[in-house]
Amino acid sequence: MIKSWIPDELAYAGPEHLDAAFVAGFDRKQGRPDPEEDLAVFARRGVGEGATVVELGAGTGQFALAAARRFSRVVAVDVSPAMHDFLAARAAENGLSALECVRAGFLSYEHTGPPADAVYTRHALHQLPDFWKAVALDRVARIVRPGGVLRLRDLIFDFRPDEADAVFGRWLDGAADDPALGYTREDYAEHLRTEYSTFRWLLEPMLDAAGFEIAEADFRESIYGAYTCVRR
Repeated sequence: MIKSWIPDELAYAGPEHLDAAFVAGFDRKQGRPDPEEDLAVFARRGVGEGATVVELGAGTGQFALAAARRFSRVVAVDVSPAMHDFLAARAAENGLSALECVRAGFLSYEHTGPPADAVYTRHALHQLPDFWKAVALDRVARIVRPGGVLRLRDLIFDFRPDEADAVFGRWLDGAADDPALGYTREDYAEHLRTEYSTFRWLLEPMLDAAGFEIAEADFRESIYGAYTCVRR
């Protein structure tokens, strides 16, 4: 049962993620990121074919659909009804019996069965303010077995606060012109105004406090971070 003090994650998700028309064009706007790099990380860390993998913030299933062809159980979790329904339909169309679709969020997903061997999340944790990020990461640690792997990708800021103008200026200058084909300057600006991306030096202590050891951390443009973490 959800406690009265736990926020409704739908309120943080952003209205576009609840819109079936937006969801239908989401892959094109995202650029269809290739999941192979992240799957290779799991392979290097010993996550084998018999593994249980949970994805939090699964969206339209770019990762989950590929993972379900490799692992014995993949649980794709998303708080958006539109995302959930879209991915469930794709899983059925592809006959992926290993893929389970669950409508929930970081703060409400209740894992069943043996602990997960790995958890994956991409560009979803930033929808929560920092206090709730820490709570979410603690909940993730309770999902995954000791020695299991967390692969976290997100918009995470690897710079000093006084560098924000310069870093964001470069980021906005590289935005797409067509909103159907990528994220525009206004999309990026809206993210900065209304979502909760945080600094690297705030996120990493949260990971440690939750019980994760950071094994790898890679950054692109001081904005896009990719972490591989091992549960202690």
